[in-house]
Amino acid sequence: TPTGSFKPTRMHQMWYSRKYDNAPMPHSVFFKGGYAVHATNFVRRLGQPASHGCVRLHPDNAADFYQLVEIFGPA
Repeated sequence: TPTGSFKPTRMHQMWYSRKYDNAPMPHSVFFKGGYAVHATNFVRRLGQPASHGCVRLHPDNAADFYQLVEIFGPA
């Protein structure tokens, strides 16, 4: 995951990763190219390295984060 401060560049309620076998990425908020904050179905693996740079969240938290970005904007 890149370090620094970033603003969202695009958002998708549901996105499927073309790069990783159409892996589902619910509530995706993309930043810095192909990196995103998104939900994961593998909740038991949260807190462990498992992605190629995305920030994975519990589905409830990802939905909340997505909604906050929608309401308050990318700033």
